[in-house]
Amino acid sequence: MNDWYVYLIVFLTGGTICFIGQILVIKTKMTTARILVTFVLLGVFLQAVGLFDAISQFCKAGINVPIIGFGASLAKGAINAVKSSGILGIFTGGLSACAGGIAAAIFFAFIFGIIFKAKTKKM
Repeated sequence: MNDWYVYLIVFLTGGTICFIGQILVIKTKMTTARILVTFVLLGVFLQAVGLFDAISQFCKAGINVPIIGFGASLAKGAINAVKSSGILGIFTGGLSACAGGIAAAIFFAFIFGIIFKAKTKKM
């Protein structure tokens, strides 16, 4: 595939996911937290039924970077941990698979919290 075609697919996939999220925010009474959890569970479901890897090969970062990819990583880690260490892997596998990303998010949130002053939103 040409690079521009890959970029187009990634952009359209990620944009569609964001578009669906925005439609849910505007047209439903779902809170943003519930929409976030819905997307994580969608990623878990797609990984559990074996569809996420096929979608990921075609859509690349368009499906991996949004929160759906995080849900799929959690599920993949849990599935692999169950295969290697038994039923306890359900609880340990997902977090160990995503530990690097979670640690980076906490670290950078801390750094930005030190650098920038938080302001409340005025209504």
